[in-house]
Amino acid sequence: MALATKLRQLRVKTGKSLQVVADEVGASKAHIWDLETARARNPSIDLVMKLAKCFDVSVAELVGENPQADGEKPQLLAMYRELKELSEPDRKAIQTMMDHLKKRGA
Repeated sequence: MALATKLRQLRVKTGKSLQVVADEVGASKAHIWDLETARARNPSIDLVMKLAKCFDVSVAELVGENPQADGEKPQLLAMYRELKELSEPDRKAIQTMMDHLKKRGA
C-alpha cells in the first residue's frame, strides 16, 4: 500500500485532523496534505519516523514493508519466509529476476 493511502487511512481511523497531525510531527498542514495526496513523495526519514510515532505504528507498517500486516496475501508471506532460508547469492539472483520483471512490465 502506498504511503499516501496508508497516511490517509491512519489519519481517518484515529480521527485526527490534518492540522493535528501536522502539529504532532512539526510539519505544515499543506505538507501532510501533499503526502496524503501523493503530491509529495519523498519525505525525510525523520518525518516518516515522526508520522509512525504519531499513529502508533512501526515505520515498516507505515511504508508498506511489513510482511505481517493485515491484508497481506498468505502466499506472499510464505514466499517471504522461504526467501529468508535461501543463501545470499540465491536472494541476489531472485532480486535480479524481480528487477528484470519490473522493468519489463513498466
